[in-house]
Amino acid sequence: QLVESGGDSVQAGGSLRLSCVASGNTDSTVCVGWFRRRPGKEREGVASFYKNINRPFYADSAKGRFTIFQHNADKTLYLTMRNLKPEDTGMYYCVAGTVCSDSDKWNSSLEFSYWGPGTQVTVS
Repeated sequence: QLVESGGDSVQAGGSLRLSCVASGNTDSTVCVGWFRRRPGKEREGVASFYKNINRPFYADSAKGRFTIFQHNADKTLYLTMRNLKPEDTGMYYCVAGTVCSDSDKWNSSLEFSYWGPGTQVTVS
């Protein structure tokens, strides 16, 4: 089970840190990430981390502003977001996968079997 927190309403240029706590056995998790659904848009991958190759991936819109980080000791995944823009507004979902066979699909929802309920980010 994945549960996100940290979503809030902030002004443009502000920062937020989203957290995602995993419960249960996470030893088989191979890839983790964050997706979002913006108003009127399709769901999209924002950032992912593949443990098997120890590499993060970012959407072009997130590069230089967002950082994905996992703290293994407390099974928490973070997404630090800086210089937020109104177009970052949306519901953010934490995701995890146990197969993750193709890192070229890091932003495909099909790579991730587990999804949190989401946390809302609003930038004005």
